Amino acid sequence: MSDRKQIPAANQASGGTGTVRPALAGPAFTGLADALPPHVWFCVSAVFHYLGPAFAVLLFDQVGVLGMAWLRIATAALIFAPLTKPWHVFARAERAQRLLLLAFGACLAVMNCSFYLALDRLPISLVAAIEFVGTIAVALVGLRSRRNFAALTVAVAGTLLLIDVKWSSDPIGLFWAFLNGALFVGYIVIGHRVARAGIGIAGLGSAMAVAFLVVLPIGFREALPAFSSPQLLIAAIGVGVCSSVIPYICDQLAMARLPRASFALMLSLLPLTATLIGIVVLRQVPGVTDCIGIAMVIAGVAFHKPAANT
Repeated sequence: MSDRKQIPAANQASGGTGTVRPALAGPAFTGLADALPPHVWFCVSAVFHYLGPAFAVLLFDQVGVLGMAWLRIATAALIFAPLTKPWHVFARAERAQRLLLLAFGACLAVMNCSFYLALDRLPISLVAAIEFVGTIAVALVGLRSRRNFAALTVAVAGTLLLIDVKWSSDPIGLFWAFLNGALFVGYIVIGHRVARAGIGIAGLGSAMAVAFLVVLPIGFREALPAFSSPQLLIAAIGVGVCSSVIPYICDQLAMARLPRASFALMLSLLPLTATLIGIVVLRQVPGVTDCIGIAMVIAGVAFHKPAANT
C-alpha cells in the first residue's frame, strides 16, 4: 500500500499536481490554494518569516529567549492540533512517514531555539545571511542550466551587498547562527519531502506536536511570566502565529508545487524581507548599497527558471 493511502483523504494531495489539500481547509480555501501561483504563497511566507521574529526580539527581556521559542512552538502546536489531529496522522501513517514526521518535528524545535539564541546575540541581518548561505547548496543541487547558475550568482551577490556580511566577535552567537542555518537546510529538504508525500499541512501539524514535546522541558520555566500577564501572552501568541503558523502553511503550499531548487533560490528574498521589516519594526533604514543589493536579489529571483521537477 502506498504512503499516500495511509493518510486520511482530506489531507492528501490532489491529482498529479502535488497541491496539498490541508485538513483545515474548506472548499473555498482549497480552491484559493490551487488558483494562486505557488510564488504568491512563498512571498507571504517570506514576509512573515522575519516579521514574527522581529517582534519576538522585543519580548526577550520579559520572557527570555528560550521562553519565547517555547511560546512560539506551543502556540503553533495548539492551533494545529484540533485542526489536523496529529494523533490520527501518526496512527494511520506507515513507519517511514512516522520517522519523517519525527525528524521534521525535531528539526523545527532545535531550529527555532537556535534561531532565537542567535538573534539574542547577533544582528538579524547577519543571522539572515548565515541562514541563506546553507540554501545555496540546495539550489545548486537542482541547477540544470547556465541561466539558473547566473541567476543564483546575481542573487548571492545582491545578498552579500544587502547584508554587508561581517564576522562577529561573538563565537557563541555564531555557533547558534550556523546551527540554525544548517537546520534551515534540513527544514527545506524534509519539508519538501513532507509536502510531496501528500502529508502536507496535516504532517506539519504532526511535526509541530513533536516539536512541542521536544521543547517542553527546555523553555517552559522561562515562558512562565507570560501566563501571569494577559497582554504579554497575547503578544507571544501573535508572534507564534506570525512565525510558525502562517509562514509554515504557506511554505507547504509553495513546496508542493515548486521544485526544491527553485524554492531554495527564492529564499534569497529573505534578506530582502528582513531589511524591509527592519525598516518598519526596528527603524533600520538601508543605505544606497543596500538598495542595490535588494535590486540584484529581485533580479536574480526573477531571472531564474524553475526546473521541471526536483
